[in-house]
Amino acid sequence: MKIPLFDLKAQYDSIKEEINRAITNVVDKAQFIGGDELENFEKNFAVYCQKKHCIGASSGSTALLTVLKCFGVQQGDEVILPVNTFIATAFAVTLCGAKPVFVDVNEDNNLINTDLIENKITEKTKAIIPVHLYGNVCKMDDIIEIAKKYNLHVIEDCAQAHGSEYKGKKVPVTDIGCFSFFPVKNLGAFGDAGCIVCNEDEFAKKCRMFVNRGRTEKYFHTVDGFNFRLDNLQAAILDVKLKYLNSWIEKKREIAKNYDKLNLSKQIVRGDVKHSYHLYVLRDKNRDELKKYLEENEIETGIHYPVPLHLQPVFSYLGHKEGDFPAAEKSSKEILSIPLYAELKKNEQDKIINTILDFFEKR
Repeated sequence: MKIPLFDLKAQYDSIKEEINRAITNVVDKAQFIGGDELENFEKNFAVYCQKKHCIGASSGSTALLTVLKCFGVQQGDEVILPVNTFIATAFAVTLCGAKPVFVDVNEDNNLINTDLIENKITEKTKAIIPVHLYGNVCKMDDIIEIAKKYNLHVIEDCAQAHGSEYKGKKVPVTDIGCFSFFPVKNLGAFGDAGCIVCNEDEFAKKCRMFVNRGRTEKYFHTVDGFNFRLDNLQAAILDVKLKYLNSWIEKKREIAKNYDKLNLSKQIVRGDVKHSYHLYVLRDKNRDELKKYLEENEIETGIHYPVPLHLQPVFSYLGHKEGDFPAAEKSSKEILSIPLYAELKKNEQDKIINTILDFFEKR
């Protein structure tokens, strides 16, 4: 049988009874928007992230957009972000009317190169969005220092970093982070879902109002807002899964250690980071051939991401060209994600490893 990149069915089967009870409970009460399940999940995930507040959102994208809007980012402003990330990070900026300012990544881990950030700061810069890509964590001390120097907001994109740690502290390291609960994430819903976590009471109140059409009570709207709520059904599912998150991550770390025996080029993990391995990403100049060979042997792979943001047609108006961000461009031609999920069996891991080794032996 083909080994998938992710196996959501295997995860569901492992906690099927609990998930079904949670769903049935919501359906029986017919309380689909708001309710105890949402409140419980928000409370529990805030504790998990070591933060005071969690505000459920309809996706990781709307969580980012909400934070930017609540910080007052608007037309004419600039926001700094890595050029290698999922496009949703940049779209949150453009939907505020602001300009995304791209920064190249470190070649050894695909995270934003903090040495290049200051050169991108102008009088229009309002925020930095570090992205903890694949479950690895950016050099947050450097980013915090830069942000303080220039009085900038830091908004951590933790969409792929549930359970990741930096110097013993779970992300977000700063006061504000945004998560996606897209189904394949370490903590995934049964559809689109996300949240904001933060510490500041007034900012949490502002975000909560924004995701609920700018209101504090029904039909009484005091600020601009939109319908970006996390529904009660998804919250119930996430609250069940949250109990298993740490054990799933530990299993993924063990599998990653097994993959490390391949001794191939891969994402470097600094000593001050505990990677949560949303993805395990290899690098090789023969990536396309390796991908084809694995798929011929019924092993699914992925590329995260094949086109850096500055070369996306939607951002052509920014005037970037090939060669402007060499590390990200080189990476996009070499990276390959291989299957990694807690339920991946030892014989499946061995097949993946041996197939990769066979590929290089035949070259």
